[in-house]
Amino acid sequence: MQKRLYNKEPLNKLLVVKKPMYISSNSYLNKIKRKYKNKKAGFSGTLDPFACGCLIVAFGQYTKLFKYLKKTPKKYKAVLWLGVTSYSEDIENIIDIKDEKTLDIIRIENEIEKLKGDIEYLPPKYSAKKINGKRAYELARAGIEVEMKKQIMSISDIKLLSYNHPFITFEATVSEGSYIRSLAQILAKNLNVVGTLSYLERLNEGKFFFENEKDLNPIEYLNLQENIFLADKSLLDDGKKISIENLENKNDGKYIIVFEDFFSIIQISDKEVSYILNKVTI
Repeated sequence: MQKRLYNKEPLNKLLVVKKPMYISSNSYLNKIKRKYKNKKAGFSGTLDPFACGCLIVAFGQYTKLFKYLKKTPKKYKAVLWLGVTSYSEDIENIIDIKDEKTLDIIRIENEIEKLKGDIEYLPPKYSAKKINGKRAYELARAGIEVEMKKQIMSISDIKLLSYNHPFITFEATVSEGSYIRSLAQILAKNLNVVGTLSYLERLNEGKFFFENEKDLNPIEYLNLQENIFLADKSLLDDGKKISIENLENKNDGKYIIVFEDFFSIIQISDKEVSYILNKVTI
C-alpha cells in the first residue's frame, strides 16, 4: 500500500523556517510541505540558493496574508570575500580569485558607516526581478543581456562584525526589496577592491525570527488596525454585505475584525465596506 504523503484535511499554519544553503526557496518549501503533510503552502521573501536563514511559510488560508504581515525591516549577516569576481556576485558563479590588498580596519568601519541612509543601486542580473514577464536570473542564465533599472534601498543600520583578511563580515538592517549582493558591491567599490558575497544569512524579517518552527498567531503579525464589529457576527458567517454603521471606526482604510474563532480583513472606501478576506480560521 502506497504511503500517503499529504493529508486531505485543510491546515492553517504560520511559521518561520530556516532555509539551509545551496537549495532554492521553492525546493525547500517542498520539503516543508512534505514535513507537515500539506500541499497548500507558500513563502514570502525569496532567498537565493547560496543564502540561508529566515523564511516565512504559511499554509492554507494564511497564504493570503503575506502582503499584510509586519515583514520589515530585514536584517542580514553577510561575508564579503575580497579578491573574488563572480557573474552573480555570490559564490555560485565565480570567474576569478586573486590576492587582494589588506585593508585598514578603521577605513572599513568608516566606509560601512557611510552606507547608512538611502542608496541608489542596480539590482543583480542574477535576481528574481521580473523583466518583460521573465525573471532576470532566467535571462542571465540563458546568456541574454538584461538592463536592470536603478532602485533605492534604505539602510537603517549597518556595522562591521569582523575583518579576517580576505573576509569582511558585516550586519545590515534594510528595507524590503533590498539586495545585499548589491550593497556588498557598493562597499567593495568604495574600498577600491573587488569581492563577492561568500555567505548570506537572513536573521529576521520584521517581527519574524526563526524559533524552531513554532506556530505563530497571525493576528499578532498583521500590519493592520483592528476595527470593532458592532452587529452580530452571523452577518460575517453568511458573507452578507456589511454596513459602515456596523463598524466602530468608519474612516477609510484596511482593517482586521477579530472574533474567538476567526477573523476578517475588510476595506472601507467612501463609506462603502468590502471584504478582502472573510472568515479566516484562527
